[in-house]
Amino acid sequence: MRDLAWQTIKARKAGFVGAFLAVLCGTAVVAACGMLMESGISSGVPTQRYAAASVVAGGNQTVKPPGSEALESQQVTEQPPLAASAANRIAGVPGVRAAIGEVTFPANVVTGSGPLTGPGGTPSLGHNWASSELAPFALRAGAPPSAPDEVVLDAELARRAGVSVGARVRLATTGGPAPFRVSGIAAPPGADGFSRQSAVFFSDARANELFGRPGQVSAIGVLAADRTDAGDLADRIEETLGAEQVSVTTGVDRSTVEFRDVGQTRGMLIAISGSFGGTVLMVTLFVVSGTLALAIEQRRREFALLRAIAATPKQIRKLIGVETTLVAAIAAALGSVAGIAVAQGLRAAFAAIGVVPADFALTIGPLPLAIAFVLGLGAARAGAWTAGRRPSKISPVEALGEASVERRALGKARAIAGGVFLALGVGASTVPLFLHSQIAGALSGVAALLFVIGLALLGPKVVALAVRVIAGPLSRLSRVGGYLAAANTSANTRRMAAAVTPLMLAVGFAITNFFSQATTTAAVQDETRLATTADHVLTSSTGRLSPEVAEAARRIPGVAAATSVVRTNIIVAKAEGNGKAVEKKPVQGVDGGQARGPLDFGAVQGNFADLRGDAVALSASEASWLDKKIGDRVDFHFGDGAPANLRLVATYERDFAFGDYVLPAALARAHTTDRMDSSVLVRLAPGGDAAALGVLAERYPGLVVNGREAVRAADRSDASIQFWVNLVAIGVILAYIAISVGNTLVMTTAQRRREFALLRLVGTTRGQVRRMMRAEAFVVTGIAIVVGSLIPVLPLTMLSIGFTGTPVPSGPVAVYLGIIGAAALLGLLSLAIPTRLGLRARPIDAIGLRE
Repeated sequence: MRDLAWQTIKARKAGFVGAFLAVLCGTAVVAACGMLMESGISSGVPTQRYAAASVVAGGNQTVKPPGSEALESQQVTEQPPLAASAANRIAGVPGVRAAIGEVTFPANVVTGSGPLTGPGGTPSLGHNWASSELAPFALRAGAPPSAPDEVVLDAELARRAGVSVGARVRLATTGGPAPFRVSGIAAPPGADGFSRQSAVFFSDARANELFGRPGQVSAIGVLAADRTDAGDLADRIEETLGAEQVSVTTGVDRSTVEFRDVGQTRGMLIAISGSFGGTVLMVTLFVVSGTLALAIEQRRREFALLRAIAATPKQIRKLIGVETTLVAAIAAALGSVAGIAVAQGLRAAFAAIGVVPADFALTIGPLPLAIAFVLGLGAARAGAWTAGRRPSKISPVEALGEASVERRALGKARAIAGGVFLALGVGASTVPLFLHSQIAGALSGVAALLFVIGLALLGPKVVALAVRVIAGPLSRLSRVGGYLAAANTSANTRRMAAAVTPLMLAVGFAITNFFSQATTTAAVQDETRLATTADHVLTSSTGRLSPEVAEAARRIPGVAAATSVVRTNIIVAKAEGNGKAVEKKPVQGVDGGQARGPLDFGAVQGNFADLRGDAVALSASEASWLDKKIGDRVDFHFGDGAPANLRLVATYERDFAFGDYVLPAALARAHTTDRMDSSVLVRLAPGGDAAALGVLAERYPGLVVNGREAVRAADRSDASIQFWVNLVAIGVILAYIAISVGNTLVMTTAQRRREFALLRLVGTTRGQVRRMMRAEAFVVTGIAIVVGSLIPVLPLTMLSIGFTGTPVPSGPVAVYLGIIGAAALLGLLSLAIPTRLGLRARPIDAIGLRE
């Protein structure tokens, strides 16, 4: 059977090219998603402050609530502190030369032009001098800091600040600026400083005071004794620390403790590649199955002949399976390797839009390639099994007759399945009317995909209906070309459906995903505009504000209210089936007694003035989902992984603007890495003068007084990043769909060379055949564009009504015109080029070609 299959492949190379390309491209994208996921699990950036430490222990970097599913966990978004006493326990572990606790907090040198950040806008951080050995830093000049008002600067920062040993500098830390004396200049080996941060070293006592967490440290760096294996040492340290909530890291994993964005990037890559990979796999299965079905349908005569000479259904299915395996195995192997280039391109795209750090490494291992190979081969075999069922069941008596005329009836099971998918699509489309959340927006894309699958299953019926409408005008429009095109499309609805479906999928998928995101973004922006009643927002050039700023603003004459805003995340576990799903949610911390001046939460139950201490406010939709009432306790984990059990004091309406959770500013701040504010919102009293706020800028260098538009700009920036993430992912899927569209259209046209030859032999000219195919191309693209444009109507209308109150989705019309224009161009070229190539051969030669 294998020899027969191989001979068939060699004799029908053109017929297998489509399946080969579909599997190759699909496998490449799946492999890329696998590599991104593996990078999220094991990759990072080179450590800087801990370069000399063999092992670094930090607070637990993941949260896995009790009762959650085995694979359900989330990466912390804030650096969890660690008990300082753990350093003494680690020091007693065999193989440990020293265990040094490090504290880390914001520290910016203030110059005449404002506070200095790290290189390229990176953080400038303060540390205890004892931790300088972990890099290690070595003094180039001066002495270590010994007095509370002495500091050591890294050489790169000292150069930019224009200071030397003995100079006086002002440093902004968690409070207002304070004067210090530069006691020394230090640098790491082979450099003046770090690329990701600047370092300021204080005496150990002063650093612990500024860190503000007595008895705790940011991390513990472990210097190993000679000839001690880091992995073995890490295992012994883990065993010594026992059940304490710690993460013991070696190698590149040390960067997850050092850099907050590395852990967030890991979690984000896992989430993106998981959801993106699932969608790609589903689209791949859909496209590969369709391509194989078309290739097998083109061989009706061949299978009919095999059945007529006594080939059994099992032998037909086995032949198709072996052929598919041979082709798909080569394609999947090449696609897995090509996935490396796709993964590198995706990593570069995500780095360009700020989703991953530019120095975040891509892990290229054999496991994602092997899994992608298996999935690509499995998708091809599944498609071959589905497509090979009908030709294998043709009875020998009916075989030759079946081969000569396309079957008109649609299978009962297929028709029922198509109806079920359409019904599910209708149900998913209505979710935004009842659920006011980002999840409801994502379900619009799911609804459109369900519609596409349903219409693909019912494709011949949909195309037949459309052709009946078009055939009459088309035949009257052109006496020869139009008439032939109308006759062909009417007689070959299955072939037409095979050409229409992938193009329809591309149009519907592109429209739904772009305009659903645009509508959700517009809803967030509109609600943020209504929710922001502040006259001014105070921010800092360093990205962090001292908690003192809000209190100082309230004391200024003419200020009616001023609230801190602390932006962070929490981790929530929600019941799902027999377990719990764990998800990350953005939250804001505000001053409860001040918040309702600069902010409008919409309809509120309870009292926001009670938002202090161990209190929390929930959106009305979240409270309903959790079945919580005022006074109930709400459980979750803070961004640093600490568990929370808070009292519900208020519910509010505007969840798009504020998220589902609002915390007291002091509580939210206590569980952030920097313990600083993100901004301060100020509401002026009638007649209040904004110029009075200028005194704050003099007291707190780097402070900037903005209008309320700055709040909306920050929200638009967050939404823009998410939009671009989705656009990159969707762009890859659409590129794959576009390849399959061209692939399918070329296959359906190339199959008709003998038909073109027969038309030529009965007197039809080349121009008339080209006009016929041009008319068919307009029919194919027209049906695909119209049906593809109708697919998103219900999901987008329901989404827009639920989110914005209007049935018209948000987004520029030019994007829609660009989508349908690109689809039309792709469809016309994919039909025109193979038509011209097919007409080059002499009719008398082409008529004798095998199918």
